[in-house]
Amino acid sequence: MTRPGGTWQNWARSTTVKSARVERPRSPEGVQRAVQAAHAHGLPIKAVGAGHSFTGIAVAPGVLLELDDMQGLVSVDTERSRATLLAGTRLHRIPRLLAPYGLAMQNLGDIDRQSIAGAISTGTHGTGAGFGGLSTQIVGATLITAAGEFLTVNEQENSELLPTVALGLGALGILVDVTVQCVPAFVMHAIDEPLPLEDVLTTLDERVAASDHFEFYWFPHTDVALTKRQTRLPESTPRHPLPRVGKWIDETLLSNGVYRVVCAAGQIAPVITPSFSRLAVKLTGDREYTDRSHTVLTQSRNVRFREMEYALPAENVVPAFRAIAALIERRGWKIEFPVEVRFAASDDLWLSTAHGRASGYIAVHRYWRVDPTEYFEAVEKICLEYGGRPHWGKLHTLTAEQLRERYPRFDDFVAIRDRLDPERRFANRYLDRVLGE
Repeated sequence: MTRPGGTWQNWARSTTVKSARVERPRSPEGVQRAVQAAHAHGLPIKAVGAGHSFTGIAVAPGVLLELDDMQGLVSVDTERSRATLLAGTRLHRIPRLLAPYGLAMQNLGDIDRQSIAGAISTGTHGTGAGFGGLSTQIVGATLITAAGEFLTVNEQENSELLPTVALGLGALGILVDVTVQCVPAFVMHAIDEPLPLEDVLTTLDERVAASDHFEFYWFPHTDVALTKRQTRLPESTPRHPLPRVGKWIDETLLSNGVYRVVCAAGQIAPVITPSFSRLAVKLTGDREYTDRSHTVLTQSRNVRFREMEYALPAENVVPAFRAIAALIERRGWKIEFPVEVRFAASDDLWLSTAHGRASGYIAVHRYWRVDPTEYFEAVEKICLEYGGRPHWGKLHTLTAEQLRERYPRFDDFVAIRDRLDPERRFANRYLDRVLGE
């Protein structure tokens, strides 16, 4: 969000910048004019979405483009089940936009406040061993290059750029629209169930394979995994959504309201954290329901936090998880947020965290008023030992030299960047660190 005077900060309050200029274009042509003007004045330029990245990937010290006024459908190809959306469109608006056409996004992450352009540019993903991240659903895009020109990328035009533009870190240009390969609208049968942690870990491969979507949360200081498994069903399937009152108690009162108070109190008196965590696993995570896909896949998260997430080869998830659990126990840390474990299919996008390998994701969090450095750096060390790649939009310490070793197409991506933005008009400090100057 941008405050009066041009100061912008992200949702997590982990990054703040006072931009030289803030512009709010209402059309792709408006973005083009802004890029051309920035070039004329020798200023770098960046677009921001909803500010849900924890890193400085969207920081704009020069010209900041807010794309809030660039939302909605551009067109729908019903024969091919494709929808073209303006880049600033928030994910939570997309289901309603697609509904009249009987379409849905194939998969979503668990938070839907981001813009579609921001989500794909940072590698946002959901869970499900048979499904890739959001970027794998992109079959076309239009961006404004550093030269101030429109560049169309799809199967017919500049197709060789699609594996870079679909997940481009904001380093190749300003996205103005994206085309999503949709699927027929569907519903999901969901079972949220607390299970013994050790049972889940010893049978994890089977559980992941048995469900369309599987994930689990583990509150440190407990021996319980809060599992979530979901099965995709035709849209005609009768829905049995969660009762409104029960959902409010689970998601608004307990998961957000009470949890916010406990996190704040735990900052003052960490000793209360383990007791609350044990209570939390007793009060939440045991329900069954059937509802529209986006309602099941996403959830409301109002408690502000900081996050780090690493993608590991799927076969390394359990040993890495065990090492993290042992680390927390050994250090005696009182960790108030759960550890989250999700899965994704291999893909061929050059900077995707799942590039070339079936992947499991381990995410760790801390309340936003708590310094996460010691915890995150220790967890990061473990994840790196198990072949991890950091989520581009979440906190990590890696540099271009380290990332080059983890991405086979890293130098190919940098070569495309050199071609499209030789003067680094779209650079910032974060991109200098992870891609090189």
